[in-house]
Amino acid sequence: MTEPQYDVLAIGNAIVDVIARAEEDFLMALGMHKGAMTLIDEARARSIYDAMGPAVEISGGSAANTAAGVASLGGRAAFIGKVKDDELGRVFAHDIRAAGVAFASPPALNGPATARCYILVTPDGERTLNTYLGAAQNLGRVDIDTTTVAAAAITYLEGYLWDPRDAKDAFLKAAASAHAAARLVALTLSDAFCVDRWREEFLQLVRGGTIDLLLANESELRSLYQTADFDTALAALRADAKLAVVTRSEKGCVVVSGPQTHEVAAFPIERIVDTTGAGDLFAAGFLFGLARGNDLAVAARIGALAAAEVIQHIGARPQSSLKALAQQHGLPID
Repeated sequence: MTEPQYDVLAIGNAIVDVIARAEEDFLMALGMHKGAMTLIDEARARSIYDAMGPAVEISGGSAANTAAGVASLGGRAAFIGKVKDDELGRVFAHDIRAAGVAFASPPALNGPATARCYILVTPDGERTLNTYLGAAQNLGRVDIDTTTVAAAAITYLEGYLWDPRDAKDAFLKAAASAHAAARLVALTLSDAFCVDRWREEFLQLVRGGTIDLLLANESELRSLYQTADFDTALAALRADAKLAVVTRSEKGCVVVSGPQTHEVAAFPIERIVDTTGAGDLFAAGFLFGLARGNDLAVAARIGALAAAEVIQHIGARPQSSLKALAQQHGLPID
């Protein structure tokens, strides 16, 4: 097998985040489910934007954030996602390339606008997402560059891709291409409500071997196995998955590999500002560590460091060099 050109290829929705602070009564007034990601249409997008307070625009998208995190660690990252040739599309393309991520997906010349996600951050740091997928949902099989897939040690897919039909087909093509090149395929479950929509199909992806590595948070895992008991869900996961990582916020994470379990603590932080991107950046650290040949506990420790950095500021991408932070803490990142 040839040496990979990329540590991680991330495939997902190319989205520009529009972030504002909000009180919980604002969420209730607009009928939002706190902490959830809800897909919205263009009219709903306009009404939310009109009602929001002062906002900042930052390029985002779950898998794109992960790719930016890998690059911040000094890794070789690429991203595939769909934007339109419009103002936000150009902002997204500029930002991800400026982060050091290879991005060669051609923009759509017509059709819906570049996707945007309206993120309301409550005083406890929890984020509630309202996503207009726009051009992102038109990602299709033609957009999957199999040469790039074959050149990546790990192809990382976001569960949100399972919503649009064309993106689902792109997801499956990418996974098949990765396995044909003897590379690894990873999936993040993305959101508990996403799991509710596609539970049986996600389980089949894991049990059928389409996925080599599953990443989830505690609520997503409970949703996947329809149980409130974490240990019951973890036992079911152990039986189904080759390798899996479950993040548990301040409790750290659990890595399951066959009969082995690694519990890794969260990194200490000064205060939570915005949890947007915590899972995305944990995935960046873990995938980077795995691609570079570190053991599972060390990879999880790198993930915990990356997640700790991102939750201490607004926005879902690193504001400090993750490579420098990892070096300060003696983590192997070369």
